Amino acid sequence: MSLSPVEGEVRAEIAPATDGDGVAKREVVGRSPGQLAWARLRRDRTAVISGAVLLFLVLVALAAPLISRLYGVGPNEQFQELLDGNGMPLGYVGGVSGDHWFGLEPGLGRDIFIRMVYGLRTSLFIAFAAAVVTTTIGVITGILAGYLGGMVDTVISWITDVALALPFLIFALAVVPTVALRFYGPREEVPAWFQVAVLIGVFAVFSWTSTARLVRGQVVSLREREFVEAARASGAGLGHMVFRQLLPNLWAPILVAFSLAVPQYITGEAALSFLGIGILEPTADFGRMIFQSIPYLQTDPAYVFFPGITIFALVLAFNLFGDSLRDALDPKSSR
Repeated sequence: MSLSPVEGEVRAEIAPATDGDGVAKREVVGRSPGQLAWARLRRDRTAVISGAVLLFLVLVALAAPLISRLYGVGPNEQFQELLDGNGMPLGYVGGVSGDHWFGLEPGLGRDIFIRMVYGLRTSLFIAFAAAVVTTTIGVITGILAGYLGGMVDTVISWITDVALALPFLIFALAVVPTVALRFYGPREEVPAWFQVAVLIGVFAVFSWTSTARLVRGQVVSLREREFVEAARASGAGLGHMVFRQLLPNLWAPILVAFSLAVPQYITGEAALSFLGIGILEPTADFGRMIFQSIPYLQTDPAYVFFPGITIFALVLAFNLFGDSLRDALDPKSSR
């Protein structure tokens, strides 16, 4: 049986070595495609810097409760005594001080820094969860459509076209409030976990299509390869074909699609919260913070600057790392 590209491809490099007499010689060291991709990624300065930024922000999000305890301020704690009669923070740059690193929110007097830390956790959790769900759906439907073909491919392609034809923003504006009212009354407070689940569900309805089409195209090209034909001739079942023959050869495009989907969900979640149908008060969220800062652009620009620059850096780092990952996983790349 012929081997698949993942199972059979072995690259080699010449590495210096010495024999027992101390004489220099050269030996061949085999490297897998994954090791080659990791070597390319480490040599890419953009990937290293963006990866370090992402790692730092993810660690900050995971350590939000610990940071809050060390910082000595909670995300919903108010400091009304530090506001003037108009509700504006006392001091310079929106009340920046040693106790409040990024100042205070006008009106409520909540600490902006700790709100941003918890907002970072909210955005990353929703984005990663939505990316996992949509990638899983896209991979499953794409493999089934590409490998089985026929009626299965026709039905899945038709569903994909319907999902692509639906306007995301209009659908979200109509569905999210309706779902909340279906389970909670107009005067009841909607739990934060329910808001998060609804947003992930909305992303799952629309965003699996790109991954499904990508995977389907890859599977269509792979199902005619010799190793697939040999496995099929030996009587391999559908599970063996999917998990042992096809899926190992799809990890590269799947990882790239996943890394590029996360920043899309971060900006999408922030946009929905900005419009008032995403994460609502009192849960910390970047979209809500930016929306609430609009009336204070002239009087307190720090209120919009800190959350705005943070979400910009987060999305930029994800996009740069995704591009570098795509180049590293491309065997034809010269980087």
